[in-house]
Amino acid sequence: MAFVNLTNVTYKYPLTQTPALQNINLRVEEGEFVALIGPNGAGKSTLCYTLAGFVPHFFKGELTGSVEVAGMQTNQSSLHEWVLNAGLVFQNPFNQISGAKYTVFEEIAFGLENIGVPRDEMKVRVEEAMRLTGISDLADRSPYSLSGGQQQRVALTSILVMQPKVLVLDEPTSQLDPIGTREVFGVIRTMAERGMTVIMAEHKVEWIANFADRVIALHEGQILLDGTPREVLTSDILLDKGFGISRYTSVARRARTLGLWKREGLPVTLEEAAEGFKNA
Repeated sequence: MAFVNLTNVTYKYPLTQTPALQNINLRVEEGEFVALIGPNGAGKSTLCYTLAGFVPHFFKGELTGSVEVAGMQTNQSSLHEWVLNAGLVFQNPFNQISGAKYTVFEEIAFGLENIGVPRDEMKVRVEEAMRLTGISDLADRSPYSLSGGQQQRVALTSILVMQPKVLVLDEPTSQLDPIGTREVFGVIRTMAERGMTVIMAEHKVEWIANFADRVIALHEGQILLDGTPREVLTSDILLDKGFGISRYTSVARRARTLGLWKREGLPVTLEEAAEGFKNA
């Protein structure tokens, strides 16, 4: 049995007629790093909310099919039970920071307080999570005095401290500059290398190509492609459906029409493009 298992999942938000997800069948093994890509409205955020239990427990609406994460079925579990298994990092860190705490340390401890973790254990877990994400030096700062990249790392740390079995991220770098993006991807990469199951919606395909084990392309609420980063990110189908593609893939595809790209496959990273053009 897969660690994450969705079978024939269809979901409609309240007061809507068109499903946001249609007949989704998805299996993710423990320790996999899966990236979700797709144009706006493809269903990426809705799939993230479904994996994290917010669909249907928070957003309500009509959900059919089976959703199972880490041995729990969504229709047999409450949201407060579900979120201990699957942690969700939102696109905008402002939506995740509670506003109830004065320091970063207190903000990260907030979730542990809510579930009654003993104070001594809480302190150890918060300090360990902060070391992992590289924000120990921010412990006494106000969450609202931080840069966007720092705030996103605080939001990520507040989820990691809960020790979820699955980490779900909804475009966590969409509002960040290159430095903030590098900071957040560095943390996510560390978690994946430690064996955490990571499912992340993201537009920045060059980063996905470097880090993800697998890429799923969503279109109009359905899975269009599912495969390795190279298989999916260089597919001609993405061009026809309005997906963003790597600049290196785009340049190499054009070069191929001019007879300047000699390799069989197209690149998805700078390193692959540089190697391919070296002998052109």
